[in-house]
Amino acid sequence: MEELARVRSDFVSRVTTEILTQLLEALVCDTVLNELEKESILEKNLARADKARSFIDTVRKKGDKACKITIKHLQIKDPSLFSQLRLNSDPSAQQGEVMHHRP
Repeated sequence: MEELARVRSDFVSRVTTEILTQLLEALVCDTVLNELEKESILEKNLARADKARSFIDTVRKKGDKACKITIKHLQIKDPSLFSQLRLNSDPSAQQGEVMHHRP
């Protein structure tokens, strides 16, 4: 699922530290990330943008399911950012978007 790859730069420039922390907490609760990974993202990156980049890259390495869970949490925790990124939590709706690529 390359949905997160598509929105990576927008996510990095728009997400707040608060939302990022909430997303990390939620993903630890869902066992998508472990406590160590969460700490690593927060402590190794001083700048908010670097934390966000590291977050997206870590989740993407975990595969499709992790990406879908992350998108769902983002929809709940920051609906406005979710819609700005034009993400879609419904996989069947994403199929339709693929058709709209310009040649």
